Amino acid sequence: MRLKRLRLAALATVAGPLGSTALAQTADDIEPTVPGLEVIGVPTDRAMGFQPAATELARDLQWLDGMLLVIITVISLFVLALLAIVLVRYNRRVNPTPATFTHNTPIEVTWTVVPVIILVFIGAFSLPVLFKQQEIPEGDVVIKVTGYQWYWGYEYVDAGVEGVEPGAIAFESYMLAEDELERYGYGADEFLLATNTAVVVPTGQTVVMQVTAADVIHSWTIPAFGVKQDGVPGRLAELWFEVDEGMEGIYFGQCSELCGKDHAYMPITVKAVTPAQYGEWLGRATEYYAGVPRNFSVASAD
Repeated sequence: MRLKRLRLAALATVAGPLGSTALAQTADDIEPTVPGLEVIGVPTDRAMGFQPAATELARDLQWLDGMLLVIITVISLFVLALLAIVLVRYNRRVNPTPATFTHNTPIEVTWTVVPVIILVFIGAFSLPVLFKQQEIPEGDVVIKVTGYQWYWGYEYVDAGVEGVEPGAIAFESYMLAEDELERYGYGADEFLLATNTAVVVPTGQTVVMQVTAADVIHSWTIPAFGVKQDGVPGRLAELWFEVDEGMEGIYFGQCSELCGKDHAYMPITVKAVTPAQYGEWLGRATEYYAGVPRNFSVASAD
C-alpha cells in the first residue's frame, strides 16, 4: 500500500492541479468513491415495511406482497368467523344433540375448488414476477461477486465502458470498524452496514451480478433492489437489476445465508450514481486498482 501511495503522489504531481484534485480521494489510501450520496436503502430502527424500492423488481415484489397480505387477511378473518360461529352455535349447552351426518358434497366441492381458484389467481401475478427475476437480460454492466469467510470480492467483468479491460477493476470489501466510519464518510448508524469499498453502478442501466463463493454458501442481497442470490462454491449464479434514474444513493445489504461465526459481519454496500459519475469513478478506479493512469489534457504553452 506504501507503493500505491507513492505512485498516486507521483501521478498527481505529473498531472498538475486537475490531476491532484481528481486523485484527492485516494491520496489517503481510501479507495475511489463518489461523495455526497444520500443513504436510501438502509434498515430503520423500530420501523415496519419495506425499504424504498429502487428498481422495478422491488416495486413488483412489494406490490405482490401487499396483494398477498390482503388475500391472507380475508382468509384468516373468514376462518376466524367460522370458528366463532361453531363455538357459539354448536357448543354442548346450545346444541346438546349434535347431527350425525358425515359428508356434505356442496361444502366439500367448495372447499376444494375455491382454494384452487385462489392459487391460480395468485400464480397469475406471482409467476410473471418470478420469471422477470430469473430471466437474466444482457447486462450493460457485469460484475462478479465472490463470497468469502467473511468478506466479499468484486470483479468488473464488463464495466460497460470502452477502454476498460475485463477484470481491470477488482477489489475486496470489508466491514468498517466503528472508529473508521467517519473517515469513510459514514455515520454511526451505518455501523455493521458500511464497508471500506462499495460496488458502484450507474442508474438507468442493466446490471448483472454473477454470484459465487470460495468456501461455504453465502448469499448476496440488496433489499431495496429486490434481489437475493445464493453464492455456491463451484457454481456461478446470476441476478440482475436496474436502479431507477433519480434514485442515486447508497444501498446496504448483508449476507443472508448462515456462513460461520462471522456471518453477521459481512455487509454489502452499493452506490448507485448517474452515468456521468460512474464514468468518472471508472477512471479513478481503473487507475487505483489496475495501475493504469488516466489521460489528462494539458494546456499548450502557447
